[in-house]
Amino acid sequence: MTSSIVVQYTDLLRTSDYALWARLRWLLKGQGLAPDRTVVVDLLQEGPDHEDGQVIAGDGRVYRFSLYYDQAARDGALSAQLRNWTDITDSWGTGSLAMRTADAFAWRGRPTGQR
Repeated sequence: MTSSIVVQYTDLLRTSDYALWARLRWLLKGQGLAPDRTVVVDLLQEGPDHEDGQVIAGDGRVYRFSLYYDQAARDGALSAQLRNWTDITDSWGTGSLAMRTADAFAWRGRPTGQR
């Protein structure tokens, strides 16, 4: 069964007007990823100034990153920046999110309407 985090975060990436998700869409486009084909494996607050995330691109590549922004500022997400952008396609299976990533791959492969 696919983690509800994967389903919810992927939906937020694709549809949310919230500043953080809109900014993340824009930043992912800058990395060459199409948000409508990208699956969010995780986005977890790791400190007062950043969240760590992992996504699966439409071509099946897996990336890990940190999203830095001023979380205390009202419009802090509007200036969020990607850092530590790392292609982990060849090593995601040994990471802490291996099971969730495998589930996300299975979920993304299903035709629309079967999620």
